[in-house]
Amino acid sequence: MPQSKRIPFWRSLRTKFAMTYLIIVAAVLVLLNTYPVLVSQNLAYRSKQTSMLNQASVLASALATGPEALTAEGAARTVELLLGSLGATRVVVTDPAGRVLCDVEEGSQRTDTEGRLALFWEVVTALRGNNAFRSDYLDGAFYSRAAVPVTYRSMTQGAVYLYEYDAEQGAMLQGIQRNLRTISLVIALVTLAMGVVFSQTLTRRIARLLGAIRTVREGEYSHRVSVRGGDELSRLADEFNELTGRLQTTEEVRRRFVSDASHELKTPLASIRLLTDSILQADHMDVDTAREFLTDIGDEAERLTRITEKLLTLTRLDTARDVQTVPVEVAPVARRVEHMLAPLARAAEVSLELDLEEGCVISSTEDDLYRVIYNLTENAVKYNLPGGKVWVTLRSDGDWVTLTVEDTGVGIPEADLPKIFDRFYRVDKARSRAAGGTGLGLSIVRDTVRQHGGAVSARRREPEGTCFTVRFPRLSGEEGGT
Repeated sequence: MPQSKRIPFWRSLRTKFAMTYLIIVAAVLVLLNTYPVLVSQNLAYRSKQTSMLNQASVLASALATGPEALTAEGAARTVELLLGSLGATRVVVTDPAGRVLCDVEEGSQRTDTEGRLALFWEVVTALRGNNAFRSDYLDGAFYSRAAVPVTYRSMTQGAVYLYEYDAEQGAMLQGIQRNLRTISLVIALVTLAMGVVFSQTLTRRIARLLGAIRTVREGEYSHRVSVRGGDELSRLADEFNELTGRLQTTEEVRRRFVSDASHELKTPLASIRLLTDSILQADHMDVDTAREFLTDIGDEAERLTRITEKLLTLTRLDTARDVQTVPVEVAPVARRVEHMLAPLARAAEVSLELDLEEGCVISSTEDDLYRVIYNLTENAVKYNLPGGKVWVTLRSDGDWVTLTVEDTGVGIPEADLPKIFDRFYRVDKARSRAAGGTGLGLSIVRDTVRQHGGAVSARRREPEGTCFTVRFPRLSGEEGGT
């Protein structure tokens, strides 16, 4: 038997589950480490924009006190008065041409820039009459710049420029990032461990199922697998156990069927072999004896033919999938069976009585229905007693058509009733063989009836005999075309 191929590590289901799990968690961790930081940066940016523009506007309003042009002394005094409330690292005031009037950095006045052009983008924007703001987050600190125009009655008198270096909020943001990285690392390690455990747990159950399949493939149909839990894998295990149970039953039936079929076929073949050997070994056999032997050979050959024909019928029933059925009225078929079995009934001194209700239509084929009624009625005649009776009754009962075949024969013991539809089963083998039975007729009846959606059952008839009941789904008037 070929060995099962070893699955490469990177193609194993365990690896795929673990990698999928880790990729999803990694994506979540990346989002966790980027989104909160971006949101925090955005909040800090907006907060600084509002704060610094407001501070610059307050300073600009304080400088714009009249139509006179701004002077360096006036700008310095105003900045000195408001410097404590501004909180900026650097404050620059320019005239309308962009020349520095006042430059205060870290609380002290700078003189080296006085009179020079303030070549800042924010100052240029402010001198054009617009507010400007820009903030950068570099090396764990915020570098923010804001500028607003100094206007008096729509006249631009200069610009106010504020610069702020904020390492405190930068440190807070870095703390958030460190905490997120620490949390992410812990989550990654826990996720890795849990992913390995979960994937092993899941794939271990799948491996158990795979091992069970290999065992059953080797012919161990009695093998069962136990998978705990109430998920799809446990249900798959239950379905597998049910399937193997059916396979085991089918295999047992197949072996018994082959054994019984071999035995049944061997018996007439052995008789034919014995009779032919007797003829060949006899030097001087009279004509009457030879004719008797040949007659026995013909009877055994006919019996062999009956067995093979019924085996072929059962094979067709086992392998048939879709049967082309038509509406069939049961009563005419039953009367045809009665006509064919009338000579047999007269020879067996058995009276055959029919009580048939008209209009009982089922979905079947005439041949299948004929086979069912013929087998049941023939058995009732063959296994009856001289002077006995057979009743064939047909009734419609709502959505069902019921056919009953009763006899006054020897009957069937209660212990044998559940087995009489098994193939090759006989209640009285000696009597059955004497009557020409093969033990397959009732099996054919059961399989044929089931194929057409019906059911057949048997019970003892009081005070004597047996009663077989067959039920078929009844076709309505429109379906049956009646």
